[in-house]
Formats: sequence, C-alpha cells, structure tokens
Amino acid sequence: MADAAPLSREDLIGAMSKGIKPRAEWRIGAEHEKFGFDRSTLRRPTYEGPNGIKAMLDGLTRFGWDKVYEGDNVIALERKNGEGLTASISLEPGGQFELSGAPLKDVHDICNETGQHLLEVKQVADQLNLGFLGTGFDPMWARADVPVMPKGRYGIMRSYMPKKGSLGLDMMLRTCTIQSNLDFESEADMVAKFRTSLALQPIATALFANSPFTEGKPNGFLTARANVWTDTDPDRTGMLDFVFQDGFGFERYADYALDVPMYFAKRGGHYIDLSGRSFRQFMDGGLDDLPGELATLKDWNDHLTTLFPEVRLKAYLEMRGADGGPWSRICALQALWAGVLYDAPSQAAAWDLVKDWDIADHERLRRDVTRLGLKAEVGGRTVRDIAVDMVEIAKQGLKNRARFSGGMVDERGYLSELEDIADSGVTPAERLLELYHGDWQGDLTRLYRDFAY
Repeated sequence: MADAAPLSREDLIGAMSKGIKPRAEWRIGAEHEKFGFDRSTLRRPTYEGPNGIKAMLDGLTRFGWDKVYEGDNVIALERKNGEGLTASISLEPGGQFELSGAPLKDVHDICNETGQHLLEVKQVADQLNLGFLGTGFDPMWARADVPVMPKGRYGIMRSYMPKKGSLGLDMMLRTCTIQSNLDFESEADMVAKFRTSLALQPIATALFANSPFTEGKPNGFLTARANVWTDTDPDRTGMLDFVFQDGFGFERYADYALDVPMYFAKRGGHYIDLSGRSFRQFMDGGLDDLPGELATLKDWNDHLTTLFPEVRLKAYLEMRGADGGPWSRICALQALWAGVLYDAPSQAAAWDLVKDWDIADHERLRRDVTRLGLKAEVGGRTVRDIAVDMVEIAKQGLKNRARFSGGMVDERGYLSELEDIADSGVTPAERLLELYHGDWQGDLTRLYRDFAY
C-alpha cells in the first residue's frame, strides 16, 4: 500500500541528509564480492544443487546467520554483531557472494569482520567442494555459462540492461568489486568528500586493477570491470560533472536521481517492472503500471540503490571504484579512504591533488586507467605519481586518526600493499599477466589454485 501523502522534495533530500552525524559517530562500512567456483570443474555454482549457492547459504547458518527469503528462495543472510549492528550476505545476479559488513569504528574491526567471514565461507565451501576467488571480472566463463540467481529485481534488470549499453549484462553476471562506505558531518562536508573521492576514484581503480582476463585469456585491459561501467547505462553511471559545480548539495543529487529512469517498485513481496519510467511521474501517481499509487520513501531508497556512479550518495557515501581482490586489499581499500577522508588535513591535501582537473580530465582518466593503470596521465602527471601521493596522504591521515588495535598498532599497516603497488608502478593485474606468460605458461587454472581465498 502506498503512503497516503505524496513525497515532497524535503522527503527526498531527507533520505540522504539523515546520514549527517558528528565526527565522533563516524563509521566505516566495507562491502566485497567474490566469485564461487566448483573445484573440480572451475564452473560457477548454480543456485540449487548439493554444492550450489543455496547450500552455501544454508551451511553458513551454523555461524548464527539468519535467512532472508524472497518467496520460497533464500536470497540473503543477516547477523547482528555485539553492538546490535547488522551485517548481511547477499547474492549478486550471477551468484557472486557479497558481504555487506556492519558499520564499524575502525579498519581493525573491518579487517577482523572480513577475516571471520572468509573463514566461515571457507569452512562451508570446503565441505561442498567449492572455492572462492577475488578478481574484478570473471576470468574464465562467458555470459552464457553463468547461472542466474532467483531474485525478482534481476530479471527486470537483465531485460532492461541491453537497451542501454552493450556491457550491462557483464556488469551483472561477471564483475566483482570492493566498496568503502563513509559518513559525513554536514552537507558541506558531504560535498567536499564527494568531490575529492570522485576525482580520486580512477586512482583507486588503477591501484586495485585486478581483472586482465576474459574467457581464459588476456583481454587487453588491466581492469575489465572498470571498462564494463563505461558502457553499462549512461543514465546512471559515470563521473557526475554536476558534483564539481557550484551549488552542489543534497538537493542537486536528488534532482539527478529523479531524472534517472527507474527499474522497479516492490509491492506485496513482488517486483513490478517499471523500467524506463519516471520517478517524478511515480511521485504524482501517474504510472499506468501502478494506477493511483504514489511513490513511498521505501521506493525512493530502493531507487537510490539502482544508481551506479563511481561514488554514490545515500545516507552515506559509497566509494565504488575497486576490483575484487584478496583479503589484504579488502582491508586496504578501507584504510585508503578512511585515511584520506576521515582526517581534515589529509582531505584538504587530497583535494589539492585534483582541484585543477576539469570534467574532461575526469572522464578521460576514468577510461584511460582501464587499459593503462598507473601509467595513465592527467594534469601533466602519471597516475603512479598521484597514487604515491594519495597513499602517503592516507598514511598520514591514519596516523592522525590514531586508532589502535589490541596490539597497539595503528591502521597504517593496512596500506603496505598499496605502498608497494604505487612505488613499483605495477598493478595487481600486471603481476597476474607476468605469471600467466611466465610460470603459468598460459594455464589460467593456476589463478584458481594459487589465488583462491
């Protein structure tokens, strides 16, 4: 049943501005996806079957996870931590396994949560003859080889995606990412964080580039995942030039979201296909598919999750530019962005790196790093040089944060792998290519053997 009163602009803005919180309450939320595979065949697991995705979800309930259903299908798990904060395990369209972690106080907690999750997944997967791999793009299997998960929204998206770009189905079925979610203390702070993180997103993309293979051979990219986003759906992806314009704030982002065509609305536990429809019209009760119904705040929040820019605004900011990778880089992404954005001097120093770039620089850099990685250039500098500066800025920010583990070690250690990548100028993807052409002698099955969690 729709709300009795129509949504106002204040309601739309409030869905994002409600995230404002004092610095003392800022948290970090980590998300990461990974590919499951049958150890005997390397094929992606189906939903059903003795060693399928549903069996994985069922097996994980022994660790205190509760099942979430859509109809008769288990499509997610949820668990509260000691503070009563919820983490979830959910299914991406091709069965990619995603942990959406609880919002936690520091990178130590994030890394512990992620490590515990991976340990639990491995215990269940070992019993099912499954493995899990962290890369940005499926290295082996074609779209047609990927089983589709039984979630209603995915059927709608699969039908709509090919109308908007040639790689949308690859995004759904063959990509995995790591994401970092961070808070803000005011609208002005949100704007500053959004601009800085959006401009630096291609730098992070290069540091985490880890998807050089498609269907068993090199694909010409260092991050095929990032390339997919350049031809998925121009209505809902990209570098959002308006973020850098005067007057940007919650209201301007709401206007952008209103203009992005919808995918669906959920009514009575079922997804209604509203692909291509206008949310503005939905607010006015003008959709023939739902006659007389007005959009609800839940509809608006659902709609916000169907926008896919490089940085996304909800009640927090989501940094979305990194390929999937090993446990160490899941932790490293959180350290990178917390170091840059959760310390005021570091955030100011990071903005100085990018403040002179224009929208053409942002768009060109976003595309160039997909093939060139740290060798791309912008503003007369290489991405490698900027990455060295970015990591150093993050390192100082984490030192200033002074968040210590039980062993009295601060968060800077989580950046060590990124320091090595930036200093060497060699991305994880290039290291994989060296192995492929060297020790592996073109045998990509070694990736599954040597790099599985």
